[in-house]
Amino acid sequence: MVTIAPRKKEYSMKNETAAKIGSLQEAFAHMQGAELKKLAEQLQLPTKTFNKGELIKRLMHYAVTEKVVEPLQIPAISRAQKNTQYPLHKDTLMLFGSYKNDLKTRIFFKALIGDHFHFTAQEIDWLREQWLKGNPPTYEAFTKEWQAEYERNKKEKREPKQEWAYIRFTQRYIKTKPCASKKEITNSWKIEQTKQKDFALEQFKDLIKD
Repeated sequence: MVTIAPRKKEYSMKNETAAKIGSLQEAFAHMQGAELKKLAEQLQLPTKTFNKGELIKRLMHYAVTEKVVEPLQIPAISRAQKNTQYPLHKDTLMLFGSYKNDLKTRIFFKALIGDHFHFTAQEIDWLREQWLKGNPPTYEAFTKEWQAEYERNKKEKREPKQEWAYIRFTQRYIKTKPCASKKEITNSWKIEQTKQKDFALEQFKDLIKD
C-alpha cells in the first residue's frame, strides 16, 4: 500500500516561509544602510553597493539560498575617464564618477528645466539603470526623462519603492494625521524603525536556521 504524505501541511509550511521572507524584506527596508552593511560584513558578504535596495536583495538571497550574490558592475563605457573634464552642458554624457548631485548641478538643471526641478530617487534610479546597461545619457536626455516623469506624476503619483520605507511611512502618517508636526512624524518613524530592525534581525536568524 502506498502512503501519500499530506500536502496540506507542506503547503502551509511553504506559505509560512513565503510570509517570513516578505516580512523580512519589508523590515530590512526600514533599516539604515550602515546597519545593513554591518550585517553583510558579519556574514562576509560583499558590501559594495550602489544603493540600499541592492544590498537588501543580496541579504535576502543569502537568507533564502545561503549563496553569495556578487555586486553589479557598471561597465567602462558608463564610467568617467581619469584626467578628463566633463563640463555641465546639455550634450555632455552623465558618467559614473563625474556626475554629482550638488548645488552647481541643481542650478544647471533648473536653467534647463525650470525652478520646479529637484533631485528625485526615481530619476537617480533611472540614471543608474542606464549606466548598468552601458547607455549613459546626456544631460539633455536626463532632462527629458525627468520632465516626462514629472508629468506622469502629476497624473498619477508613482508608488515609492519598497526600500524607500521612510517615504512610504511619511505618506501614510500624513494621510492618517494631516496635522502632525514634523517632529511627531520623525519620532514615530524612529520608533517604527527600531521595532522593524529588531524584527529583521530575529527573522533573519530564523530563516538561516531553517
